[in-house]
Amino acid sequence: MRLALVPLLALAISGCGYRVSGRADLLPKNLHTIAVTSFTNNSTRYKLSDRLAADITREFITRTRYEIVADPEQADAVLSGAVIDYMAFPGIYNPDVGRSSTVQMNVHLNVTLTERATGAVLYSRQNFEVRERYEISPDESAYIEESDVALERLSRAAARAIVSGVLENF
Repeated sequence: MRLALVPLLALAISGCGYRVSGRADLLPKNLHTIAVTSFTNNSTRYKLSDRLAADITREFITRTRYEIVADPEQADAVLSGAVIDYMAFPGIYNPDVGRSSTVQMNVHLNVTLTERATGAVLYSRQNFEVRERYEISPDESAYIEESDVALERLSRAAARAIVSGVLENF
């Protein structure tokens, strides 16, 4: 009985090789500093580009070993981007009140991480789409504008996806 347990114990100790995603760092080892520039905004939503740069910076600081610097000239790599498009449209129609009860926001981004010394593109994601939905209160007297809060959620989700994409080269 004990002899039968030895191979099972050895197998359990050795592990299966699976890893939790989001922990890889496939960037060159010579990179130590990254500058996250302000995103260009080609959309009608004016606060989105500022939030994205701040959320991406926060995500890099909390999840990676890289030092984030303000000056692109002092960085080993520069992350730049653009908000290409912002769309908001009604989602679920509520016949009881005669209007939509949800709004769907879609944002398209271009993001590029470039090694400053060589100009090599380390990561590029063009036309990256991020979506967020929020509800509209059916009671007009209790209406609270939820689009800014939904935009904050969208920005944080985009930052997580961008940093994961940069680290995993996906």
